[in-house]
Amino acid sequence: MNERLNKIKDDSKAFWQSRSKTQKGVMIGSIIGVIALAAIITFYATRTNFVPLYQDLSTAEIGAIKEALDAQAVQYEIGPGGTSILVPEELSDQLLVQLASEGYPKTGTISYSSIGNTGFGVTDNEFQVLNLAATQNELKNLLTVFEGVKDANVMLTLPKSEVFVKPGMQDKEAQAAITLNTAPGQEFTDEQIATMYRIVEKSVPNLKPENIRITNQYLEDFSMTPKSSGGDLVTQQIETKRMIEANLQRQVQTMLSTLMGPEKVAVIVTSDIDFDQVNETGDYVEPVDEENMAGIEISAQRIAESYTGTGVAPTGTPEGGRPEDNLVGYQEGAFGDGEYERNEDTVNYDVNRIRKEVQKSPYRIRDLGIQAIIEPPKADDATSLDPAVQAEIENILQTVVRTSLDKEAIGEFTDEDIENKVSLSVQEMLGKADMTANEKPTIPWWAWVVGGILLAVIGLLIFFIIRSRKKAQEDEEAAILEEQEEMIIDDVNEEVETEATLRRKQLEKMAKEKPEDFAKLLRSWISED
Repeated sequence: MNERLNKIKDDSKAFWQSRSKTQKGVMIGSIIGVIALAAIITFYATRTNFVPLYQDLSTAEIGAIKEALDAQAVQYEIGPGGTSILVPEELSDQLLVQLASEGYPKTGTISYSSIGNTGFGVTDNEFQVLNLAATQNELKNLLTVFEGVKDANVMLTLPKSEVFVKPGMQDKEAQAAITLNTAPGQEFTDEQIATMYRIVEKSVPNLKPENIRITNQYLEDFSMTPKSSGGDLVTQQIETKRMIEANLQRQVQTMLSTLMGPEKVAVIVTSDIDFDQVNETGDYVEPVDEENMAGIEISAQRIAESYTGTGVAPTGTPEGGRPEDNLVGYQEGAFGDGEYERNEDTVNYDVNRIRKEVQKSPYRIRDLGIQAIIEPPKADDATSLDPAVQAEIENILQTVVRTSLDKEAIGEFTDEDIENKVSLSVQEMLGKADMTANEKPTIPWWAWVVGGILLAVIGLLIFFIIRSRKKAQEDEEAAILEEQEEMIIDDVNEEVETEATLRRKQLEKMAKEKPEDFAKLLRSWISED
């Protein structure tokens, strides 16, 4: 083994000495370059890439987040100024959601740029949380542009999106609650408040102005004052008409779908709405006792006088002295026999006096039409629907129309009028059949192409990996065989230990361990020769 090492050393030394200076420089430079390149690749491949987790936070908030990361043994860096914190890129998404569930950050913001940095490992729920937080932050930034608004807190409630339209899902609408931190004494005009409402409405999908509530830190409500302009009034009336029709359509659709089955009913509702607002004032008088048509006694006076005698003139007013006398009790002479009787009843009655002020609703349905299409049990056979069921459905629709119409607005109506407002058609829904056929799970051609390419790439990778492993195994086996052959050759050529070989080994040992004594021995042998 020592001889092999010495041989390698001598060959290397001879090879190096036989090279020119230029070749030596190129070799040294190549070695240094390879080492430097390997070091650079190793550095960039193994270094941790930090990305911002939160920015523009207070130092107290950064400290709280730092303690939370220390508790989880997560590596992090504090940004310049202590207002941001950076974490490894592969952990940023997980930490963002985890800290959000723990209530961090209590200050600071999450913007759409944070969503752009998310990887493929983010679930739908995590993405919805980030998207909602980013929407709230962007809306907050829009509101703080107004003069007098120092800060804003925005809370949005968004309905869960559904792939298919389901009964009752129209009731789920987006909601927005906003609290503005305004400057002391700040007063907003109606136009500014209306602008805030429009910004919020246009920033959030399916958000209606009536579902927005804006207040300030003093709990003062900033309600949007409706304008009296004709354009806004017409828009409001159209929206009200559409809402009434949609509610009736949804109720009828749900009821008939329960009866006939899903996707077998289509309903359209049209209406004529009276938007005239009427105020009526009336004064009414009603008796207290309606049976006898009498009022209630509030005061009464009763007088009763009577006299019978001789020689004394009756007292009282002579007959005919009052307008109500009928001259039946005429008094005779002053000294004759006389008889006198007087009865007087005075009663004051009062009645119920009623003053009514009636403000009639401006939303009264003057006319209503319902058009419904029903698919029979056998789609291609309209007669498969039981006539009794069809009649019952028509009766249901007529009842809906009858109870929805305003009787004061249109007066009395007959059954024939109601029947003319309902249209029921029994036929096959061809559009639904096409939709069902298109919804069959099919794999597009490009998916097969991509799958084939992926399988080919995976096959090539497996082939090269097996080939490289096999080659490495063959090289290893060849090296082992070579060593075994060398060992066998050494054993075959091993010299028989004799006195001469023993002396030679002693000289070699002396030359290695005591070179000075070996040199003296050589000089003595040379001098003897």
